[in-house]
Amino acid sequence: MTAPRKLFIKTYGCQMNVYDSERMAEALGASGYVTTERPEEADMILLNTCHIREKASEKVFSELGRLKPLKAANPDLKIGVAGCVAQAEGAEILRRAPLVDLVVGPQTYHRLPAMEAEIRKGNRALDTDFPTEDKFDNLPKTRAKRGPTAFLTVQEGCDKFCAFCVVPYTRGAEVSRPATRLLAEARDLADRGVREITLLGQNVNAYHGAGPDGDWSLARLIRGLARIDGLARIRYTTSHPNDMTDDLIEAHGLEPKLMPYLHLPVQSGSDRILKAMNRKHTADQYLGLIDRLRAARPDLLLSGDFIVGFPGESDADFEATMDLVRAVGYGQAYSFKYSARPGTPAADRPQLSAAVLDERLQRLQALLSEQQRAAQEAMVGHEVGVLFEKPGRMPGQMVGKSDHLHAVHVAGADLQPGAIRRVRITGSASHSLAGALA
Repeated sequence: MTAPRKLFIKTYGCQMNVYDSERMAEALGASGYVTTERPEEADMILLNTCHIREKASEKVFSELGRLKPLKAANPDLKIGVAGCVAQAEGAEILRRAPLVDLVVGPQTYHRLPAMEAEIRKGNRALDTDFPTEDKFDNLPKTRAKRGPTAFLTVQEGCDKFCAFCVVPYTRGAEVSRPATRLLAEARDLADRGVREITLLGQNVNAYHGAGPDGDWSLARLIRGLARIDGLARIRYTTSHPNDMTDDLIEAHGLEPKLMPYLHLPVQSGSDRILKAMNRKHTADQYLGLIDRLRAARPDLLLSGDFIVGFPGESDADFEATMDLVRAVGYGQAYSFKYSARPGTPAADRPQLSAAVLDERLQRLQALLSEQQRAAQEAMVGHEVGVLFEKPGRMPGQMVGKSDHLHAVHVAGADLQPGAIRRVRITGSASHSLAGALA
């Protein structure tokens, strides 16, 4: 019997890339590949790239440079680049990196088996189309046992064209998957042991997929998913304030399987900068949404994204962001210095100095860290639901996620992955909570 070929995938960026990597592995599984955690024993290495961070393409080329010794030791090793950097710079990758055998964009990875067959013939393969066929319909089905949590992409692409963002150019226009197919995929995941599903999309709350009785909103999809036996928890990310509809706000108060956690990026607290970013909402409109969400679900923990030093940001603009953060009180958040993305409108505007960006980011992160610590410490003494996922680092310890997405570890408990138990929180560390079974 021929030994299976081994596939190593390195994933950069967001949860959607994690989901895409899983599906790439399934697609190549049909060609006889099994995954490995050791790149040195792989027959194929795929870099699933992200174009959001600073100098994303140069980091890809640096990583490819580190793979040269593996290619030299094993000339039959196949190397591929996938994802958003591949979409944006596919031909340049093939030109600059002769060791790369294939380049595939995020909309065409269902074609990986055909591309793999082509490179086995000694050819190089490039596919960065925006195909007319639905890639999800062309991916293989799998019945492998799953862990207790899973991602499910329901929407891709973006029509917002924020001035700093490359997503509309690398992922394309907004497309929502049909509700019936998503329900079937979710039932299959639940049958294979999944207890919690996180719905994914570049603008996930813009979802408007075809349902059996007309178009479904994200709220309607959540209600449908909530009726699946075995599925205990539902989350979604990433949202846009302009798509936070009345029925979705209502769902946070009425649907118990929808977890009390929401990632709702605002990027800035300055109306002037929000307009320059092409966000099409104001700070007050965002704060009004927060008030309505908390009225619907008082225990909601909020997360957000912030960019400091966007071109033209003044001291007053930055202070407006700090004021908004104080007004909201985030349980966690992500903050970044502005970095120009080639081809985006903001890339050609005058840039602020590195010193200004560093100082503002440090101040913002200090405030966000203070709020995160306060949110975690406020949980001490309270009971929360925890979905246990895996053993912890200490003997007899199990680790899982709370309703609010906090990492929680419990010692000395006889628990299996997939168990959901009430836990009394006994302590708070920098990025996790300690607890005991209630």
